Amino acid sequence: SGIDPMGRAVKEQQPGLFVPTIDRTKCEGGYHHACADAKCPCVPACPYGVLEIRPLTAADKRLLSLGDRFRAWVHRNRQAYVVKAEGCTACGQCVQACPVPGVIKLRRQISA
Repeated sequence: SGIDPMGRAVKEQQPGLFVPTIDRTKCEGGYHHACADAKCPCVPACPYGVLEIRPLTAADKRLLSLGDRFRAWVHRNRQAYVVKAEGCTACGQCVQACPVPGVIKLRRQISA
C-alpha cells in the first residue's frame, strides 16, 4: 500500500488496472531544483520500474504550446515516461515523490 497526494492510505491494485500519466506541460525531468536535488525522485520511488527519464519525443513536442516547447528546451527536453505501464499497481509512490504537484496522475485503464 502507498499514500495518495492527500496523505490517505491507498491499497495497491492488480498490476495493469491503472497507468500513470505524465503532464507534459509540468514535468521538469530533473531540471527543477527540487527534482534535480532528489535525482528525479519519481523514478526510484516506483518499486515496479514503471517510469524512466527520457528525451521528449518529437510527437510529444508537437503537442506542446510554443511556450511549453521553449521551457522543455531550456530544461534539456527530458521528462518522465511510462515504460512499463503493465507493472503499475497504483501504489502512488511516484505521485508522492514528485516535487511538482500534478505532474503524475494515476488513471484507471479502460477495458477493451
